Amino acid sequence: MHRIGQKLLLPFLVLVFFSCQDDEDITFDPPVVSTFEMGEGSTHSTEPVAYRGKDIHMEATILAYANVESIKVSIHAHDLEVGEGEVEWDFEEVYTDAKYLVKNPEFHEHIDIPATAPAGEYHVELVITDAAGNVTEMEGHLEIRELIHVGGFEMDAEVVRGEDFHVEFLIGAANGIHTITVDIHAHGLTAGAGEVVWEMEEVFEEGYHELSEVEFHEHIDVPANVTAGEYHVMFIIEDEDGNEVEFDTHIDVLNE
Repeated sequence: MHRIGQKLLLPFLVLVFFSCQDDEDITFDPPVVSTFEMGEGSTHSTEPVAYRGKDIHMEATILAYANVESIKVSIHAHDLEVGEGEVEWDFEEVYTDAKYLVKNPEFHEHIDIPATAPAGEYHVELVITDAAGNVTEMEGHLEIRELIHVGGFEMDAEVVRGEDFHVEFLIGAANGIHTITVDIHAHGLTAGAGEVVWEMEEVFEEGYHELSEVEFHEHIDVPANVTAGEYHVMFIIEDEDGNEVEFDTHIDVLNE
C-alpha cells in the first residue's frame, strides 16, 4: 500500500508543479476601449462640447482580460488665455470604485467644470491599468464654451434707408435662450429736415425662446426718413437663468 501511494503521489506533485509554472507564465492582453464619449452632462451629449459652470458626461466601454485596477481621467489645456475673473483649470482623478475593478466595466462619470474655467479646447486622457500591470491610454479633445456661445456672425455692412439689412449668427445656450434683444442707436448724428436719428430696440422671442441651439436669422427694416450715417448695433442674449452676453458692431445707413 505504501509503494502504491508513492507511485500515485509522484505524478500528482509533477502535475501541480507544472500547473503552477503555467499560471506564472500566463500573460494578459491590455484592456481595450470599444467606445469613449463625452459631452454636455445634462443631455448626455456625445458631441465633445461642454459649458463652464456645468458638467461633463464621460463614458467608456472597457474590455479587460484581467481585472481593472484603476481608471485615471486627466483634463488640461495648453496656452489658453486666462481672462479677468477666470482661473486656469486642470483636472485629474483616479477612480478605484468597486464597480470598476472587474474585467469588463462600464465607466460613467460626471465631472464638474468650474464657472471660472477659461473657455477653449482641452485635452482629455483616459488611462486604464489592469491587475497584470497592462496600461491602455485613450485621448480626445473637449471644447469648453461659455454658458452662452455665439459663432458664425454675419451682417450687412451697409444698408440704404427704406430697405432692410440681414443678420445671422449661431447661438448655443446651455440653460436655454430667454430673449434676444437688438438695440440700434447713433452718436453725433444730426437729423436734417424731415429726418430722425434712428433708435430701435426690439426683443426677439418667437422661434428662439427656451432653445439651447439655434440660428438667429432676421431682416431688420430701416425707416425711410432716418438720418444717414454710422449706427451702433448691439445684440444682447439672455438665458433662462438671467446670464447675459453682449456684443456689438456698426452699420452704415446710406441715402441711396
